[in-house]
Amino acid sequence: MQRQYSYRSLLQIPGLFPLILAAILARLAGRMFILTLVLFVLEHFSSPSLAGWLTFGAIVPGLIASPAAGVLLDRMGPTIAVRIDLIASAAFIAAISFAGWVGYFSPPLLFILVMLFSMTGPLGAAGTRTLLPRLVPPGALGRANALDTAVYAIVDVVGPAMAGVIVAWFGPEIAMSMIAAAYSGAAICLCRVQCLPGLASTNTPFLRQTVEGIQMVARHPTLRGLAVSYSLYEITWGVLNVAVPVFVAGRCATGCSSVTGLLWAAMGIAGGVGALFAGHMRITGRERSVMAAGMVATAFAAWPVAAEFGFGGLILGLTLAGVVSGPISVAVLTLRQRRTEPQQLGRVMSISMSLNTAGFPLGSAIAGTAISGSLSSSFVLAGIASVVAAAATLFIPAD
Repeated sequence: MQRQYSYRSLLQIPGLFPLILAAILARLAGRMFILTLVLFVLEHFSSPSLAGWLTFGAIVPGLIASPAAGVLLDRMGPTIAVRIDLIASAAFIAAISFAGWVGYFSPPLLFILVMLFSMTGPLGAAGTRTLLPRLVPPGALGRANALDTAVYAIVDVVGPAMAGVIVAWFGPEIAMSMIAAAYSGAAICLCRVQCLPGLASTNTPFLRQTVEGIQMVARHPTLRGLAVSYSLYEITWGVLNVAVPVFVAGRCATGCSSVTGLLWAAMGIAGGVGALFAGHMRITGRERSVMAAGMVATAFAAWPVAAEFGFGGLILGLTLAGVVSGPISVAVLTLRQRRTEPQQLGRVMSISMSLNTAGFPLGSAIAGTAISGSLSSSFVLAGIASVVAAAATLFIPAD
């Protein structure tokens, strides 16, 4: 019989507590950086267009580089790869802060620094979730993923709020310095995690392994199914990202931004609670059922609950969608880890995590078009996307 781990006993596994602490600091820094970058550019250049393009430069190069980052994870080992990302991120952001202090910066320099920052990002993002299944026993993996997902959901809320407060009180240069310090702290925490070696062969050419990683995700029935299903589910969140502020603006005379922010914060906290609850469930072997049930619940939360029952319905619907998002994320992560060979996990995690985000911008674009006709129809589309995502889980092979 497998040992049952509580969250307290889970953190006693060697290396897991410093890894979680490093992940908290790194993810907090990453969430703070995007908003701080926008505020930094607006203060120094007064250009929303430049802020938008720099945000693009801070995200998209990393998505493009994710297949190569996955190869590095598998070849050099996740511990070293994550450490490289943390140290590089601290250095690039410290350089932005320094440039702001001394006044020697320009848009081309900022583009170079944020693109370099973006390109190492997949090493850290996928590396943490590549380390988890190698640090914890199989019986503890579901709960470890639940803890990791809960941390991610809560930091997703706290990060932008912290960035806004620090920039308002101390200025964007101080905020950038604190972000660099957080990355440095994460790198120090990672020193307490055992250095796990790479499992992939170093004799195979790098480019060939990069192509093999893409082929693995495309040809593996489970990985392909997860990519399709979760991307469809993310369309729902992309639609809600546009529809919710419009809904709030139509019902609030003042303070629309604050109300929207509070709604997203509540939803993020609900997601963290849902993920922790999922850690107490027996998810292993039941991942597809958990995903499908959560996606159907999300569809119901989007329409009719959020759309047709006024402001109270919106709050209830978003809370429900937030709660079930936790178990969905835990189930997706656990199933992907279980059905991937250890020597391929870095490539699979890096590529899959990038593919998972594809649905979000598509959903936002669809919502932007649909809302012009009817706000309610955008919530209907959000619900349909989650229903189709739930149906797509049926094509993922069972154990």
